[in-house]
Amino acid sequence: MGITESLLGKKNVDGNPYIDAIDPAASLPGGEVRIIGRALKPPQLARPEVSFNGMRGSLVVSSEDFLIARVPFGAHSGQVTVQSNGHTSNGRELKIALPIAESLHPVANPAIDREGNIYVTYSGGRGQKAPVAIYKIDTNYNPPKPFLADLMNATGLAFDPQGLLYVSSRYDGTVYRVAPNGTLSTYAEGMGVATGIAFDKAGNLYVGDRSGTIWRIAPDRQIFVFATLEPSIAAYHLAFAPNGTLYVTGPTTSSFDAVYSVDPHGTVSVFYRGLGRPQGLAFDVEGNLYVAASLGGKRGIVKITPEKSASLVIAGQDLVGLAFTRTGGVVLVTRSSVFHLTWGVQGLPLI
Repeated sequence: MGITESLLGKKNVDGNPYIDAIDPAASLPGGEVRIIGRALKPPQLARPEVSFNGMRGSLVVSSEDFLIARVPFGAHSGQVTVQSNGHTSNGRELKIALPIAESLHPVANPAIDREGNIYVTYSGGRGQKAPVAIYKIDTNYNPPKPFLADLMNATGLAFDPQGLLYVSSRYDGTVYRVAPNGTLSTYAEGMGVATGIAFDKAGNLYVGDRSGTIWRIAPDRQIFVFATLEPSIAAYHLAFAPNGTLYVTGPTTSSFDAVYSVDPHGTVSVFYRGLGRPQGLAFDVEGNLYVAASLGGKRGIVKITPEKSASLVIAGQDLVGLAFTRTGGVVLVTRSSVFHLTWGVQGLPLI
């Protein structure tokens, strides 16, 4: 039984608005959350008002037992209340991500180095060379600084076990290695439409070619076909679970896409099916998978447990990826902006 089903139908003793829960309990600005409770809608044609830590949000749907409201830009984490029929409800906490950069163009997960610096691409349209390909955001979240300029269509980002940054280009099918000073060198070529990349604990690099291949590049740079999937209309996104199994998303024209698992022998299985346009993904230390996707028509970050139970845990439009910090936070990227959420989830270290 979900949150809505377990809470609806309770009697309201005094007739005043009361909030039982907010689902999901975290959101980006502009995300839509469901406020579940009692006496939330005034009588007749009057409309309730929803306050997000003092800022008024806009209503999408209103009824006696639940409201759907859009989180206003500029709102901070804090208490959500409903004003209805001259009364103010109790408060329930909603965590709201804070914007830290905009006017970028990530198409996959950001990457975070050992010091906590964030790396994000300005990927651009296919064949479009942006003045800066990768930006660096320091741990104080100062405005992003150019880190790498000379690269067409920077796509996937990942750090190897030694802490060096790698980036794929979907334009030329090449994976590049980037020195700490921003010097670029070719690491592997011929990766098709190279998109998502990820390292395993042994230092093998896996590259998603959206035309249907997962490549494995050994530390000595020998290249193998590791697995094959159906082609993606956008990109492959890769992440390793705590047990070393590779997980892959690749949105197709279907609205009922899958997350795939690939065992160490390259055998592909469907782990979970039922997501809309699944993209960037990451694991926490308990083995829960987090995917930027739509679930039941609602966009955000979807959590899928090892038992394959899925729920929307962060609301937000246009999300394409995420990366956990070492302090229980998460960096979230949309198609143009970067956000940080103090969340309390311990992510699986990637380097």
